[in-house]
Amino acid sequence: MRRFPVFFTLLLMAFASQAGAQPAKKIDDTFFLEEQPLEITIQTDFKNLLAKKMKKEYQPATVTVHFPDSSSIKEEIRIQTRGKFRLETCFMPPLMLNFKNNSSPLLKPLGKLKLVCGCGTSNNDEQLIIKEFMAYKIYNMLTERSFKVRLVKVNYDDSRGKIKKYSQYGFLLEDVDDMAARNKCREVEGTQYLTESTDRQQMTMVTLFEFMIGNTDFSIPHYHNVKLMRPVQDTTVPPIVVPYDLNHCGFVNAEYALPNEELDIKSVRERLYRGFPRTMEELETVITVFRENKEKIWNLINNCPWMNTRNKKETTGYLEEFYRIIENKKSVQYHFIDNARTQ
Repeated sequence: MRRFPVFFTLLLMAFASQAGAQPAKKIDDTFFLEEQPLEITIQTDFKNLLAKKMKKEYQPATVTVHFPDSSSIKEEIRIQTRGKFRLETCFMPPLMLNFKNNSSPLLKPLGKLKLVCGCGTSNNDEQLIIKEFMAYKIYNMLTERSFKVRLVKVNYDDSRGKIKKYSQYGFLLEDVDDMAARNKCREVEGTQYLTESTDRQQMTMVTLFEFMIGNTDFSIPHYHNVKLMRPVQDTTVPPIVVPYDLNHCGFVNAEYALPNEELDIKSVRERLYRGFPRTMEELETVITVFRENKEKIWNLINNCPWMNTRNKKETTGYLEEFYRIIENKKSVQYHFIDNARTQ
């Protein structure tokens, strides 16, 4: 009689082990902390999705998530196209994966996730996605007030067989509500804020990072490629700016990326500071963060198994130019004070 509970306990442990550590338990707060890529298969009527992509309408899809431990979850979800520029330009536009369905109980904790896809099906399109993914990872090193991302190998399977199957790396972007909650914040929407009405130190971090990667494609008043959030415990403080959608930056260097015609630059590779003036002391506080993370950033890029050698050399060379600027006080004065925005 005394052995039965022990046997029963061992039996439960065996069942738990056979279940692949319970797939449902994998979908938790650690999902975006895992560094190992996932593999997912999306089966849907892709021909219909692409034919009606400008309507951004949901349609049913079957998604299989293949976990590194060989377990998997296969459920019915909804997907739709999203975005603007890539929606109009790309063969495969960015997608929204909606897991909040009665038909996807195990994946439901993921909420709604943006999937950033390769614009086309070539290896170069995939490399552009890897570089954009790396830009997010670099910003993660600089501040927790950033979107987490997870690399995924996506198998695109047209349910009617009208479009040839292909596989390509993409990445999932953390849900904005989850990102805000992780920072004990809540998203701010619907109220227009001037750039200088936001959290000053964080805005300095944002604009220096955007300068680092050569991105001018953002606007705080128009909520363009940024999200705003504010601490839950204090709704009176200035909102915190969090950048996203980094595909038009010089670091990625996509063939389709062009600078705004109103800006006095000819290429996205040409850096232009889009922040307002800061004191040298304010700049030094943020520059120190970049300086302290330089070696980690270099290791991140050089040890990336998904980026080819040419792109590793290109991206580190591009970032080296940024570091030469911030290590020279005259250059800091020139870019971030003397030639900063005034309106």
